[in-house]
Amino acid sequence: MLLEVLALCGYGLWMLLGLALALGIYSAGRGDALVPLALGCVFVSAGLLAACLRLRVMPEWHGWRIGAAHRPTREALLALATYLPMLGLAGLVRGDEAFWATRLLSMALMFCSLSCLVTSAYGYRTRRLACQAGVAMQLPVSRVLSAWYGGGLWLWVCVIFQANLTGDAVEPWPWAIGLLLMAMLLGLVDGLGWQSLREPSLGQYRQRAYGLQSRRFLAAVLIWAVPCLSLLLVPVFPAGRWLSLGAASACVVGKSLELWLYDFALTRFALSQSAAQEER
Repeated sequence: MLLEVLALCGYGLWMLLGLALALGIYSAGRGDALVPLALGCVFVSAGLLAACLRLRVMPEWHGWRIGAAHRPTREALLALATYLPMLGLAGLVRGDEAFWATRLLSMALMFCSLSCLVTSAYGYRTRRLACQAGVAMQLPVSRVLSAWYGGGLWLWVCVIFQANLTGDAVEPWPWAIGLLLMAMLLGLVDGLGWQSLREPSLGQYRQRAYGLQSRRFLAAVLIWAVPCLSLLLVPVFPAGRWLSLGAASACVVGKSLELWLYDFALTRFALSQSAAQEER
């Protein structure tokens, strides 16, 4: 789950950076976009590297078992294709950011990252939730919002650290307001997802899901409480940039824990449904 969350943050980072470059509102410094591009590449490639090494923590990458006698899935091909606009953009951001090719590649990177997030969410539903896809109807929206929120936190880290190195002033409140709104939307969507596991029609599984939800408190603190508090405290403290790094790291840990709990809950639900069908 940690590698999956890192991939979400990487694609979210690329999406927001591509949008900012396409609109011409990102930093005009030469090469300032290279840092978030590289950081996103590290996050996205962590799962690919683990799959190439055939580690047990990541046996497949977007449904593709690398090294086995299988062709890459469409989901994996799209994920690989997302590297192309990223590499092209990395070669152009050191020039004039108003160049039409830079804007075009920025839009391509944004749409490829978004498409990869949506297809991976549907692929997960197909592989793991084919019989109960209705329980996870909000999964694609949740993944996209998680990517925006996590990627936004890491982009904020890049911006504030680069600003402190160059001496440029950064207005923190627009970032804080935008990320707080993303946190609110993500909390609403994820809450609906957990609420679907508490429907009366689920019978005895309702109690199990409730027990899992009670353990989401720590994950919620790491995902929402710590980052939101840090966003408000960054302008107050002289070394506030370190709070932004702690907020982004806490979000990764908390989201990994929450995804593990949610995946465990859905797995138990699938087992209970299978047992009920066998009894019938």
